[in-house]
Amino acid sequence: MAIWLVGPKTLQIQPYKLPPLGPQDARIRIKAVGICGTDVHFFKELKVGDYIVKKPIIPGHECAGIVEEVGADVKHLSPGDRVAIEPSIACWQCHSCRQGRYNMCPDLKIFSLPPVNGVLANHIVHPAKNCFKLPDTLTFEEGAMCEPLSCAIHACRRANVGVETNVLVVGAGPIGLLTMLAAQAFGSPRIVVLGIKDSQLEVAKTLGADGVVKVSRNIDDVEKEVEEVKNVMGARIDVSFDCVGNSKTMSTSLKATSSGGRVCLIGIRNVNLTAPLTDNIAIREVDLVGIFAYTNTWPLAIELLRSGKIDVKALITHRFGFSQKEAQEAFETSADDGNAIQVMFNL
Repeated sequence: MAIWLVGPKTLQIQPYKLPPLGPQDARIRIKAVGICGTDVHFFKELKVGDYIVKKPIIPGHECAGIVEEVGADVKHLSPGDRVAIEPSIACWQCHSCRQGRYNMCPDLKIFSLPPVNGVLANHIVHPAKNCFKLPDTLTFEEGAMCEPLSCAIHACRRANVGVETNVLVVGAGPIGLLTMLAAQAFGSPRIVVLGIKDSQLEVAKTLGADGVVKVSRNIDDVEKEVEEVKNVMGARIDVSFDCVGNSKTMSTSLKATSSGGRVCLIGIRNVNLTAPLTDNIAIREVDLVGIFAYTNTWPLAIELLRSGKIDVKALITHRFGFSQKEAQEAFETSADDGNAIQVMFNL
């Protein structure tokens, strides 16, 4: 059985025919699934950027579970193993895959990105190489959080965050808060977080942000807010992470970043952005990079959680079970402009 998105804000629990178990696959009983921002956009609008839901689809890609069966060629997993699951499948043959950047694979398939079904189901079949054993000390929920944490780890790698890198995080939702935690783990000495909700900024302070700034959605406020951000940072802003992805947040990120610094675009709220590129990228040599998903991050994500260098438990604010009623409530809670940060299913 699975939860299917069958229309705008409409979910139904229906049968799900699993693909056959291949020799290099594992069949996994799903135990925890988190709701991602992209899942919410699909739930509300049936599209994110160029990805459009054209037929019923199973949402969800942040997940962990228990191995129930493995294919004949699988040696590193056994039935009963607890695993965190990387939800992407690459071809492993193209130039990008051979260079280690399999997130750029032209044939990449990711759970819940149309037309690929997601993981909000009793069971899934997935390549065993993308299933990573969880230490006994970590919960299934923490295993599911490896997926959004991997986005943050990949962003910190792309932005070269280190012990001399002061960081601005624009956006205090789940990805923004995880990016802050990842930047801390990468050694950033000072981190300031921007957000529009007092509740999220309070969480950022609790998790160790060195400063927070409440901002508006009004693009006319950018100049004033940038000055406040610089005052709160009290030092160079070497890297800014735009964890929202609209014209205002990109403008803020570019203008706040010190000359010679770097902006990393993580969020994809809007496909087309208007931002002051010439003054910042050309004249001030601010580098602009982006990320799509992640590459080779699960072992590090699991180790950061196991070692206690990152603790994600405080981000999980709401929990739901596996039923049509609770699925509807879970997605509406995540889509609501309230105090939810990470909404989690326990199956």
